[in-house]
Amino acid sequence: MTLPQIVSREEWQAAREELLVKEKAATRARDALNAERRGLPMVEIDKEYVFESGDGKATLPDLFRGRDQLVLYHFMFAPEWDAGCRSCSAFLDQLGHLAHLRARGTEFAAVSRAPYTKLLPFKARMGWTVPWYSSYDSDFNYDFQVSFAGQEPYERPGMSCFLRDSGRVFHTYSTYERGLDGLGSTASLLDLTALGRQEEWEEPKGRASALGAPAGSERVRYHDEYEI
Repeated sequence: MTLPQIVSREEWQAAREELLVKEKAATRARDALNAERRGLPMVEIDKEYVFESGDGKATLPDLFRGRDQLVLYHFMFAPEWDAGCRSCSAFLDQLGHLAHLRARGTEFAAVSRAPYTKLLPFKARMGWTVPWYSSYDSDFNYDFQVSFAGQEPYERPGMSCFLRDSGRVFHTYSTYERGLDGLGSTASLLDLTALGRQEEWEEPKGRASALGAPAGSERVRYHDEYEI
């Protein structure tokens, strides 16, 4: 194993400050990229999808649970498998408390092709409380390019974002595989959405107050204090 060079505290500080310049440049570039993502056009979803959950049948609008945005994790779990993908499982394990997302009008859920009768025991084994739906016997996974008929590999992980406005549902963004690297925190998931983190400094202007609540950090609470 090759370890970092051993230096004095002064040399370390100088190297750290040099790297910090590059880190701040990367942060500004990320902010610009996020703004460009929020400027993407969106596509109305006029096809009816039916999902299965512990509460019975659900449509795509139902998955919002009354909120304005929806972030869906495409969890790899094919109908013939006995357990979910290990990497997808590790992703769900790292999720923070969903109350912080929900306080920004954003719901999170996982969707898999396996029937719900397989998802339920695996969810219980993993100890997850995140909403998880089955798209079994639906075109949903194929339409959102995470399942492929007659191809190997025929499943891949992904994330898709949706916006609800005046009763209409729109697809705003999707990313797959390496595009999931670094995701999992509340901020990183909000960065994928059309409304973003809803901070006043974000571009384009006007979306910070779109949900009629204080912007950004002003609405952060302990997760048991949110009224959601």
